[in-house]
Amino acid sequence: MEFSGFFVLLFHVSLCLSVLSVQCRLYDYSIYMHHRELSQISIPPSPAPQPATFSEPAAVFSVLSYGAVGDGFTDDTQAFKIAWDAACQIESAIFLVPKHYSFMIQSTIFTGPCKNGLIFQIEGSLMAPDGPDSWPKTFSKRQWLVFYRINGMLMQGGGLIDGRGENWWNLPCKPHKGINGTTLSGPCDSPVAIRFFMSSNLTVQGLKIKNSPQFHFRFDSCHAVHIDSLYIKSPSGSPNTDGIHIENTNDVKIYNSIISNGDDCVSIGAGSYNVDIRNIKCGPSHGISIGSLGIRNSRACVSNITVTDSVIKHSDNGVRIKTWQGGFGAVSKVTFENIHMDTVRNPIIIDQYYCNTKSCTNQTSAVYISDITYTNIKGTYDVRSPPMHLGCSDAVPCTNITLSEVELLPASGQKILDPFCWNAYGVLMTVTIPPVFCLLEGFPESLPTNDIDQC
Repeated sequence: MEFSGFFVLLFHVSLCLSVLSVQCRLYDYSIYMHHRELSQISIPPSPAPQPATFSEPAAVFSVLSYGAVGDGFTDDTQAFKIAWDAACQIESAIFLVPKHYSFMIQSTIFTGPCKNGLIFQIEGSLMAPDGPDSWPKTFSKRQWLVFYRINGMLMQGGGLIDGRGENWWNLPCKPHKGINGTTLSGPCDSPVAIRFFMSSNLTVQGLKIKNSPQFHFRFDSCHAVHIDSLYIKSPSGSPNTDGIHIENTNDVKIYNSIISNGDDCVSIGAGSYNVDIRNIKCGPSHGISIGSLGIRNSRACVSNITVTDSVIKHSDNGVRIKTWQGGFGAVSKVTFENIHMDTVRNPIIIDQYYCNTKSCTNQTSAVYISDITYTNIKGTYDVRSPPMHLGCSDAVPCTNITLSEVELLPASGQKILDPFCWNAYGVLMTVTIPPVFCLLEGFPESLPTNDIDQC
Protein backbone atom coordinates (compact mmCIF):
# COMPACT_ATOMS: atom_id res chain seq x y z
CA MET A 1 0.00 0.00 0.00
CA GLU A 2 2.81 2.40 0.80
CA PHE A 3 4.45 1.59 -2.56
CA SER A 4 1.22 2.22 -4.53
CA GLY A 5 0.61 5.40 -2.56
CA PHE A 6 4.00 6.65 -3.70
CA PHE A 7 2.95 6.23 -7.37
CA VAL A 8 -0.33 8.05 -6.68
CA LEU A 9 1.62 10.93 -5.15
CA LEU A 10 4.05 10.94 -8.07
CA PHE A 11 1.12 11.04 -10.53
CA HIS A 12 -0.41 14.10 -8.79
CA VAL A 13 2.92 15.94 -8.74
CA SER A 14 3.48 15.38 -12.47
CA LEU A 15 -0.10 16.41 -13.24
CA CYS A 16 0.30 19.66 -11.32
CA LEU A 17 3.56 20.42 -13.10
CA SER A 18 2.06 19.78 -16.53
CA VAL A 19 -1.22 21.71 -16.18
CA LEU A 20 -0.04 25.07 -14.76
CA SER A 21 -3.53 26.56 -15.07
CA VAL A 22 -4.30 30.25 -14.57
CA GLN A 23 -6.07 29.41 -11.31
CA CYS A 24 -2.99 27.69 -9.87
CA ARG A 25 -0.77 30.63 -10.74
CA LEU A 26 -3.20 33.11 -9.23
CA TYR A 27 -3.43 31.08 -6.01
CA ASP A 28 0.33 30.67 -5.66
CA TYR A 29 1.00 34.31 -6.40
CA SER A 30 -1.65 35.53 -3.97
CA ILE A 31 0.03 33.53 -1.18
CA TYR A 32 3.36 35.07 -2.10
CA MET A 33 1.99 38.60 -2.26
CA HIS A 34 0.29 38.36 1.13
CA HIS A 35 3.66 37.55 2.71
CA ARG A 36 5.67 40.31 1.10
CA GLU A 37 5.83 43.95 2.13
CA LEU A 38 3.15 46.02 0.36
CA SER A 39 4.33 48.53 -2.22
CA GLN A 40 3.72 52.16 -1.33
CA ILE A 41 2.91 53.08 -4.91
CA SER A 42 2.12 50.87 -6.73
CA ILE A 43 -18.24 55.31 -36.10
CA PRO A 44 -16.09 55.85 -39.17
CA PRO A 45 -13.82 57.58 -40.19
CA SER A 46 -11.76 55.30 -38.00
CA PRO A 47 -13.06 51.97 -36.74
CA ALA A 48 -12.64 51.34 -33.04
CA PRO A 49 -9.81 48.93 -32.21
CA GLN A 50 -11.02 45.45 -31.40
CA PRO A 51 -10.42 43.84 -28.00
CA ALA A 52 -7.25 41.80 -27.88
CA THR A 53 -7.45 38.08 -28.63
CA PHE A 54 -5.08 35.43 -27.40
CA SER A 55 -3.83 32.18 -28.88
CA GLU A 56 -3.61 30.78 -25.36
CA PRO A 57 -5.45 31.62 -22.12
CA ALA A 58 -4.28 34.85 -20.48
CA ALA A 59 -3.63 35.12 -16.77
CA VAL A 60 -6.56 36.92 -15.14
CA PHE A 61 -5.88 38.92 -11.99
CA SER A 62 -9.25 39.81 -10.50
CA VAL A 63 -9.08 42.31 -7.67
CA LEU A 64 -11.59 40.13 -5.79
CA SER A 65 -8.90 37.44 -5.55
CA TYR A 66 -6.67 39.88 -3.66
CA GLY A 67 -9.11 40.99 -0.99
CA ALA A 68 -11.22 43.65 -2.68
CA VAL A 69 -14.80 43.83 -1.37
CA GLY A 70 -16.51 45.99 -4.00
CA ASP A 71 -19.40 47.25 -1.90
CA GLY A 72 -18.81 50.93 -2.73
CA PHE A 73 -17.84 51.78 0.87
CA THR A 74 -14.89 49.62 1.84
CA ASP A 75 -11.45 50.99 0.96
CA ASP A 76 -10.17 48.55 -1.69
CA THR A 77 -6.92 50.39 -2.42
CA GLN A 78 -4.53 47.77 -1.04
CA ALA A 79 -6.20 44.96 -2.98
CA PHE A 80 -5.77 46.95 -6.20
CA LYS A 81 -2.08 47.55 -5.44
CA ILE A 82 -1.41 43.87 -4.77
CA ALA A 83 -3.30 42.74 -7.87
CA TRP A 84 -1.43 45.30 -9.97
CA ASP A 85 1.97 44.18 -8.71
CA ALA A 86 1.07 40.61 -9.60
CA ALA A 87 -0.35 41.34 -13.08
CA CYS A 88 2.50 43.70 -13.94
CA GLN A 89 5.01 40.83 -13.80
CA ILE A 90 3.17 38.47 -16.17
CA GLU A 91 3.10 38.53 -19.99
CA SER A 92 -0.35 39.28 -21.48
CA ALA A 93 -1.99 39.60 -18.08
CA ILE A 94 -5.52 40.88 -17.53
CA PHE A 95 -6.04 43.13 -14.50
CA LEU A 96 -9.77 42.66 -13.93
CA VAL A 97 -12.25 44.99 -12.24
CA PRO A 98 -15.26 42.61 -12.35
CA LYS A 99 -18.81 43.65 -13.18
CA HIS A 100 -21.59 43.97 -10.58
CA TYR A 101 -19.15 45.48 -8.02
CA SER A 102 -18.28 49.06 -7.06
CA PHE A 103 -14.76 49.64 -5.77
CA MET A 104 -13.82 52.71 -3.75
CA ILE A 105 -10.09 53.38 -3.97
CA GLN A 106 -7.87 56.18 -2.71
CA SER A 107 -5.31 58.13 -4.71
CA THR A 108 -2.95 55.54 -6.16
CA ILE A 109 0.03 55.34 -8.54
CA PHE A 110 0.21 52.21 -10.68
CA THR A 111 3.90 51.96 -11.52
CA GLY A 112 5.66 50.21 -14.40
CA PRO A 113 7.41 49.10 -16.40
CA CYS A 114 5.31 45.96 -16.78
CA LYS A 115 5.51 42.91 -19.01
CA ASN A 116 4.09 43.20 -22.53
CA GLY A 117 0.40 42.94 -23.34
CA LEU A 118 -1.11 44.15 -20.07
CA ILE A 119 -4.87 44.77 -20.19
CA PHE A 120 -6.61 46.91 -17.55
CA GLN A 121 -10.18 45.62 -17.90
CA ILE A 122 -12.85 47.73 -16.16
CA GLU A 123 -16.20 45.91 -16.10
CA GLY A 124 -17.44 47.10 -12.70
CA SER A 125 -17.31 50.60 -11.20
CA LEU A 126 -14.37 52.56 -9.83
CA MET A 127 -15.23 55.28 -7.32
CA ALA A 128 -13.09 58.07 -5.88
CA PRO A 129 -13.42 59.17 -2.24
CA ASP A 130 -16.40 61.48 -1.85
CA GLY A 131 -14.84 64.94 -1.86
CA PRO A 132 -12.02 66.75 -0.01
CA ASP A 133 -13.21 65.75 3.48
CA SER A 134 -12.87 62.06 2.54
CA TRP A 135 -9.39 62.51 1.07
CA PRO A 136 -6.51 61.45 3.35
CA LYS A 137 -4.57 64.53 4.44
CA THR A 138 -1.22 62.98 3.52
CA PHE A 139 -2.28 62.13 -0.05
CA SER A 140 -1.86 64.41 -3.07
CA LYS A 141 -5.05 66.25 -3.93
CA ARG A 142 -3.93 66.80 -7.54
CA GLN A 143 -4.44 63.29 -8.87
CA TRP A 144 -6.53 60.20 -8.24
CA LEU A 145 -5.39 57.28 -10.43
CA VAL A 146 -1.96 57.62 -12.03
CA PHE A 147 -0.25 55.23 -14.46
CA TYR A 148 3.50 55.86 -14.46
CA ARG A 149 6.07 54.51 -16.93
CA ILE A 150 3.66 52.09 -18.61
CA ASN A 151 4.39 50.79 -22.10
CA GLY A 152 1.92 48.92 -24.28
CA MET A 153 -1.12 48.83 -21.99
CA LEU A 154 -4.74 48.54 -23.13
CA MET A 155 -7.38 50.07 -20.84
CA GLN A 156 -10.94 49.13 -21.76
CA GLY A 157 -14.25 47.74 -20.55
CA GLY A 158 -17.93 48.38 -20.18
CA GLY A 159 -17.75 49.65 -16.61
CA LEU A 160 -17.87 53.14 -15.11
CA ILE A 161 -15.27 55.46 -13.59
CA ASP A 162 -16.91 57.91 -11.16
CA GLY A 163 -14.79 60.81 -9.93
CA ARG A 164 -17.49 62.04 -7.50
CA GLY A 165 -16.45 65.63 -8.13
CA GLU A 166 -19.37 67.68 -6.82
CA ASN A 167 -17.85 68.53 -3.44
CA TRP A 168 -14.63 69.59 -5.19
CA TRP A 169 -16.49 71.88 -7.61
CA ASN A 170 -18.16 73.59 -4.64
CA LEU A 171 -14.91 74.60 -2.89
CA PRO A 172 -14.97 78.34 -2.08
CA CYS A 173 -11.96 78.90 -4.36
CA LYS A 174 -13.82 77.69 -7.45
CA PRO A 175 -15.56 80.15 -9.78
CA HIS A 176 -19.16 80.57 -8.71
CA LYS A 177 -21.83 81.78 -11.08
CA GLY A 178 -24.38 83.36 -8.79
CA ILE A 179 -25.66 86.92 -9.11
CA ASN A 180 -22.61 88.15 -7.27
CA GLY A 181 -20.39 85.19 -8.10
CA THR A 182 -17.12 85.29 -6.23
CA THR A 183 -13.96 83.28 -5.84
CA LEU A 184 -12.59 83.07 -2.30
CA SER A 185 -9.19 82.15 -0.94
CA GLY A 186 -8.46 78.72 0.49
CA PRO A 187 -7.31 75.26 -0.64
CA CYS A 188 -8.03 74.74 -4.31
CA ASP A 189 -6.17 71.63 -5.49
CA SER A 190 -8.52 69.14 -7.13
CA PRO A 191 -7.55 65.74 -8.51
CA VAL A 192 -7.34 64.66 -12.14
CA ALA A 193 -9.29 61.41 -12.43
CA ILE A 194 -7.01 59.35 -14.73
CA ARG A 195 -3.45 60.46 -15.48
CA PHE A 196 -0.86 58.75 -17.66
CA PHE A 197 2.69 60.00 -17.08
CA MET A 198 5.82 59.15 -19.07
CA SER A 199 4.05 56.26 -20.79
CA SER A 200 3.87 54.99 -24.39
CA ASN A 201 1.95 52.79 -26.81
CA LEU A 202 -1.30 53.19 -24.91
CA THR A 203 -4.83 52.37 -26.00
CA VAL A 204 -7.81 53.62 -24.01
CA GLN A 205 -11.17 52.58 -25.43
CA GLY A 206 -14.83 51.96 -24.70
CA LEU A 207 -14.88 53.47 -21.21
CA LYS A 208 -17.46 55.64 -19.46
CA ILE A 209 -16.21 58.25 -17.03
CA LYS A 210 -18.17 60.95 -15.22
CA ASN A 211 -17.91 63.79 -12.71
CA SER A 212 -14.15 64.15 -12.38
CA PRO A 213 -13.08 66.73 -9.78
CA GLN A 214 -10.81 68.24 -12.46
CA PHE A 215 -9.62 66.84 -15.84
CA HIS A 216 -11.12 63.44 -16.67
CA PHE A 217 -8.09 62.12 -18.61
CA ARG A 218 -4.63 63.69 -18.71
CA PHE A 219 -1.60 62.50 -20.68
CA ASP A 220 1.76 64.00 -19.68
CA SER A 221 5.02 63.24 -21.51
CA CYS A 222 3.49 60.30 -23.36
CA HIS A 223 4.04 58.86 -26.85
CA ALA A 224 1.79 56.90 -29.21
CA VAL A 225 -1.64 57.21 -27.58
CA HIS A 226 -4.84 55.84 -29.16
CA ILE A 227 -8.10 56.97 -27.56
CA ASP A 228 -11.33 55.58 -28.98
CA SER A 229 -15.04 55.36 -28.18
CA LEU A 230 -15.02 57.13 -24.82
CA TYR A 231 -18.11 58.59 -23.15
CA ILE A 232 -17.20 61.47 -20.83
CA LYS A 233 -19.84 63.40 -18.92
CA SER A 234 -20.00 66.04 -16.20
CA PRO A 235 -22.31 69.04 -15.64
CA SER A 236 -21.83 72.07 -17.88
CA GLY A 237 -21.10 74.23 -14.83
CA SER A 238 -18.40 71.99 -13.37
CA PRO A 239 -15.09 73.97 -13.35
CA ASN A 240 -11.91 72.75 -15.07
CA THR A 241 -13.35 69.38 -16.00
CA ASP A 242 -11.60 69.01 -19.37
CA GLY A 243 -12.49 65.73 -21.03
CA ILE A 244 -9.05 64.84 -22.43
CA HIS A 245 -5.93 66.94 -21.88
CA ILE A 246 -2.53 66.25 -23.41
CA GLU A 247 0.75 67.93 -22.49
CA ASN A 248 4.23 67.26 -23.91
CA THR A 249 2.67 64.30 -25.72
CA ASN A 250 2.95 63.24 -29.36
CA ASP A 251 1.49 60.83 -31.91
CA VAL A 252 -2.02 60.94 -30.46
CA LYS A 253 -5.27 59.70 -32.01
CA ILE A 254 -8.57 60.69 -30.41
CA TYR A 255 -11.51 59.12 -32.25
CA ASN A 256 -15.24 58.40 -32.06
CA SER A 257 -16.00 59.83 -28.62
CA ILE A 258 -18.82 61.75 -26.92
CA ILE A 259 -17.80 64.45 -24.44
CA SER A 260 -20.09 66.73 -22.42
CA ASN A 261 -18.51 68.69 -19.58
CA GLY A 262 -17.76 72.03 -17.95
CA ASP A 263 -14.57 72.91 -19.82
CA ASP A 264 -12.77 71.91 -23.03
CA CYS A 265 -13.79 68.60 -24.59
CA VAL A 266 -10.17 68.21 -25.69
CA SER A 267 -7.34 70.54 -24.68
CA ILE A 268 -3.85 70.46 -26.17
CA GLY A 269 -1.01 71.81 -24.07
CA ALA A 270 2.59 72.84 -24.72
CA GLY A 271 5.01 70.35 -26.23
CA SER A 272 2.35 68.38 -28.10
CA TYR A 273 2.53 67.47 -31.79
CA ASN A 274 1.14 65.00 -34.32
CA VAL A 275 -2.38 64.93 -32.87
CA ASP A 276 -5.33 63.63 -34.90
CA ILE A 277 -8.86 64.24 -33.54
CA ARG A 278 -11.78 62.75 -35.49
CA ASN A 279 -15.47 62.10 -35.11
CA ILE A 280 -15.96 63.81 -31.75
CA LYS A 281 -19.38 64.89 -30.50
CA CYS A 282 -18.58 67.77 -28.16
CA GLY A 283 -20.88 69.78 -25.91
CA PRO A 284 -22.15 71.40 -23.91
CA SER A 285 -18.57 72.41 -23.19
CA HIS A 286 -15.92 75.02 -23.93
CA GLY A 287 -15.09 73.39 -27.26
CA ILE A 288 -11.85 71.89 -28.61
CA SER A 289 -8.84 74.00 -27.67
CA ILE A 290 -5.15 74.39 -28.29
CA GLY A 291 -3.90 76.02 -25.10
CA SER A 292 -3.81 77.93 -23.04
CA LEU A 293 -0.14 78.39 -23.94
CA GLY A 294 2.68 80.64 -22.74
CA ILE A 295 1.49 81.20 -19.18
CA ARG A 296 3.96 83.02 -16.92
CA ASN A 297 6.24 83.90 -19.85
CA SER A 298 6.84 80.24 -20.72
CA ARG A 299 7.86 78.61 -24.00
CA ALA A 300 5.15 76.66 -25.84
CA CYS A 301 5.46 74.65 -29.05
CA VAL A 302 2.50 72.87 -30.71
CA SER A 303 2.39 71.58 -34.29
CA ASN A 304 0.71 69.18 -36.71
CA ILE A 305 -2.79 69.16 -35.19
CA THR A 306 -5.90 68.07 -37.10
CA VAL A 307 -9.51 68.24 -35.93
CA THR A 308 -11.96 66.77 -38.45
CA ASP A 309 -15.43 65.29 -38.96
CA SER A 310 -16.82 66.49 -35.63
CA VAL A 311 -19.84 68.21 -34.07
CA ILE A 312 -19.71 70.95 -31.44
CA LYS A 313 -23.02 71.81 -29.82
CA HIS A 314 -24.24 74.40 -27.28
CA SER A 315 -20.71 75.36 -26.27
CA ASP A 316 -18.93 78.55 -25.23
CA ASN A 317 -16.35 78.00 -27.98
CA GLY A 318 -15.95 75.89 -31.08
CA VAL A 319 -12.36 75.42 -32.28
CA ARG A 320 -10.04 77.64 -30.28
CA ILE A 321 -6.38 78.63 -29.98
CA LYS A 322 -5.64 80.58 -26.79
CA THR A 323 -2.34 82.01 -25.59
CA TRP A 324 -1.16 84.28 -22.81
CA GLN A 325 0.73 87.48 -23.50
CA GLY A 326 4.40 87.27 -22.58
CA GLY A 327 4.93 83.71 -23.75
CA PHE A 328 7.06 82.59 -26.69
CA GLY A 329 7.35 79.65 -29.05
CA ALA A 330 4.95 78.74 -31.86
CA VAL A 331 1.70 77.06 -32.90
CA SER A 332 1.84 75.86 -36.50
CA LYS A 333 0.30 73.49 -39.06
CA VAL A 334 -3.18 73.23 -37.57
CA THR A 335 -6.20 72.07 -39.59
CA PHE A 336 -9.86 72.32 -38.58
CA GLU A 337 -12.04 70.60 -41.20
CA ASN A 338 -15.60 69.30 -41.64
CA ILE A 339 -16.94 70.59 -38.35
CA HIS A 340 -20.61 71.31 -37.68
CA MET A 341 -21.44 74.03 -35.15
CA ASP A 342 -24.80 74.04 -33.35
CA THR A 343 -25.48 77.21 -31.31
CA VAL A 344 -21.84 77.83 -30.44
CA ARG A 345 -20.83 81.18 -28.97
CA ASN A 346 -17.38 81.51 -30.61
CA PRO A 347 -17.26 78.93 -33.42
CA ILE A 348 -13.82 80.06 -34.68
CA ILE A 349 -11.57 81.84 -32.21
CA ILE A 350 -7.91 82.77 -31.87
CA ASP A 351 -7.31 84.63 -28.61
CA GLN A 352 -3.76 85.83 -27.98
CA TYR A 353 -4.96 87.97 -25.09
CA TYR A 354 -6.22 85.10 -22.99
CA CYS A 355 -6.58 86.01 -19.32
CA ASN A 356 -8.62 84.40 -16.54
CA THR A 357 -8.43 87.40 -14.20
CA LYS A 358 -9.04 91.15 -14.52
CA SER A 359 -5.43 92.13 -13.84
CA CYS A 360 -3.51 90.94 -16.92
CA THR A 361 -1.18 93.59 -18.36
CA ASN A 362 -0.18 94.03 -22.00
CA GLN A 363 3.16 92.46 -22.94
CA THR A 364 5.17 92.54 -26.14
CA SER A 365 6.18 88.90 -26.64
CA ALA A 366 3.74 86.21 -27.74
CA VAL A 367 3.46 82.65 -28.99
CA TYR A 368 3.65 82.87 -32.80
CA ILE A 369 0.58 81.42 -34.59
CA SER A 370 0.88 80.43 -38.26
CA ASP A 371 -0.42 78.02 -40.91
CA ILE A 372 -3.92 77.61 -39.51
CA THR A 373 -6.58 76.25 -41.89
CA TYR A 374 -10.37 76.32 -41.45
CA THR A 375 -12.25 74.26 -44.07
CA ASN A 376 -15.95 73.41 -44.25
CA ILE A 377 -16.91 74.89 -40.90
CA LYS A 378 -20.70 75.28 -40.99
CA GLY A 379 -23.67 75.69 -38.67
CA THR A 380 -25.06 78.25 -36.24
CA TYR A 381 -23.60 80.57 -33.65
CA ASP A 382 -24.84 82.09 -30.41
CA VAL A 383 -25.38 85.79 -31.19
CA ARG A 384 -23.80 86.95 -27.94
CA SER A 385 -20.44 86.81 -29.76
CA PRO A 386 -19.31 87.14 -33.38
CA PRO A 387 -18.97 83.93 -35.39
CA MET A 388 -15.24 84.49 -35.94
CA HIS A 389 -12.79 86.12 -33.56
CA LEU A 390 -9.16 86.33 -34.71
CA GLY A 391 -7.47 88.40 -32.00
CA CYS A 392 -3.71 88.27 -32.57
CA SER A 393 -0.80 89.88 -30.75
CA ASP A 394 0.16 93.50 -31.45
CA ALA A 395 3.84 92.53 -31.66
CA VAL A 396 3.60 89.00 -33.15
CA PRO A 397 0.84 88.82 -35.79
CA CYS A 398 -0.86 85.59 -36.83
CA THR A 399 0.11 84.54 -40.37
CA ASN A 400 -1.06 82.15 -43.09
CA ILE A 401 -4.64 81.80 -41.84
CA THR A 402 -6.76 80.11 -44.52
CA LEU A 403 -10.57 80.14 -44.61
CA SER A 404 -12.54 77.96 -47.03
CA GLU A 405 -16.24 77.02 -47.11
CA VAL A 406 -17.04 78.70 -43.82
CA GLU A 407 -20.79 79.28 -43.37
CA LEU A 408 -22.03 80.38 -39.96
CA LEU A 409 -25.53 81.75 -39.38
CA PRO A 410 -27.14 83.14 -36.21
CA ALA A 411 -28.96 80.54 -34.15
CA SER A 412 -31.70 83.09 -33.37
CA GLY A 413 -32.73 86.43 -34.84
CA GLN A 414 -31.99 87.91 -38.25
CA LYS A 415 -28.93 90.04 -37.60
CA ILE A 416 -25.63 88.59 -38.76
CA LEU A 417 -22.65 89.78 -36.71
CA ASP A 418 -19.44 90.82 -38.43
CA PRO A 419 -16.31 88.75 -37.81
CA PHE A 420 -13.60 90.34 -35.67
CA CYS A 421 -9.93 90.41 -36.68
CA TRP A 422 -6.91 92.04 -35.12
CA ASN A 423 -3.43 91.78 -36.67
CA ALA A 424 -4.39 88.55 -38.45
CA TYR A 425 -2.94 87.81 -41.91
CA GLY A 426 -4.36 85.25 -44.29
CA VAL A 427 -6.43 84.38 -47.33
CA LEU A 428 -10.05 83.57 -48.20
CA MET A 429 -10.22 80.60 -50.58
CA THR A 430 -14.01 80.92 -50.98
CA VAL A 431 -16.69 83.43 -50.10
CA THR A 432 -17.56 83.05 -46.43
CA ILE A 433 -20.81 83.61 -44.55
CA PRO A 434 -20.68 86.11 -43.00
CA PRO A 435 -18.12 87.90 -45.23
CA VAL A 436 -14.68 88.41 -43.68
CA PHE A 437 -13.35 91.86 -44.61
CA CYS A 438 -11.01 92.27 -41.67
CA LEU A 439 -8.38 89.63 -42.55
CA LEU A 440 -5.13 91.28 -43.67
CA GLU A 441 -3.65 90.18 -46.98
CA GLY A 442 -0.11 89.01 -47.57
CA PHE A 443 2.51 88.81 -44.86
CA PRO A 444 3.65 91.28 -42.20
CA GLU A 445 6.73 93.30 -43.06
CA SER A 446 8.64 91.94 -40.09
CA LEU A 447 8.38 89.45 -37.28
CA PRO A 448 10.43 89.33 -34.05
CA THR A 449 12.47 86.21 -34.85
CA ASN A 450 13.71 85.88 -31.28
CA ASP A 451 10.20 84.99 -30.23
CA ILE A 452 9.40 82.51 -32.98
CA ASP A 453 12.66 80.59 -33.54
CA GLN A 454 12.41 78.69 -30.28
CA CYS A 455 10.62 75.61 -31.66
